[in-house]
Amino acid sequence: MATRTALVTGAMGGLGTAICKAFAKDGYKLVAAYHPDYDNKDEWLKEMAAAGVSGIVCVAGDVSKIEDCQRMVAEGEAAAGPIDILVNNAGITRDKFFAKMEKDQWDAVINTNLSSLFNMTKQVSPKMAERGWGRIINISSVNGVKGQAGQANYSAAKAGVIGFTKALAQELAAKGVTVNAVAPGYVATKMVMAIREDILKGIVDTIPMKRLCKPEEIGGLCSYLASDVAAYMTGATLNINGGLHFA
Repeated sequence: MATRTALVTGAMGGLGTAICKAFAKDGYKLVAAYHPDYDNKDEWLKEMAAAGVSGIVCVAGDVSKIEDCQRMVAEGEAAAGPIDILVNNAGITRDKFFAKMEKDQWDAVINTNLSSLFNMTKQVSPKMAERGWGRIINISSVNGVKGQAGQANYSAAKAGVIGFTKALAQELAAKGVTVNAVAPGYVATKMVMAIREDILKGIVDTIPMKRLCKPEEIGGLCSYLASDVAAYMTGATLNINGGLHFA
């Protein structure tokens, strides 16, 4: 069997890095999509090389712009072959209570966290269906499942990710393409670990397991969803939040 190719958006963030490492361990070719404003690409590649991961194809673009997504997929396929696995992981936050939320804060989160799924998936899902095999993994959030004060934009977008997942799964089920969502709770990424110690402790205290999720636990779950043994799972939302919320 030919080596499969996985494209991960937001690849150079905490979750994206863990997913890329898990996929590299599985032997996939990697296409790492990142925002053009991200200025630590070389450092990230060094970190990946130190972890034994090399040969990554990097493509820069804004996932909220469909033209960028078309170009990134074209560049990725030219360098690494057809995209067999797509992980829609890119996301941003613009938190503010709704009474004070500005329209541009709403639009930025909806466009990056939800409209990006249309922009990216549109480029690869028809080809996956033609080939009779594909995996689409969409990263949602516990706050898309339960909601969160101060995150009306983020919660709406991440809830939309789940609806998109369920609908597209039905359309592609007979084509050998699965579509699933992962809804993480609080994950110990560099960004989260930089939160003030007392605030972070307050967050951990609300989690029944009394710890944050490890990034590699998200990577491992994506690894499973991308595998052949997950072929009968589609349209699912896998909650991984340490017991913080039961859907």
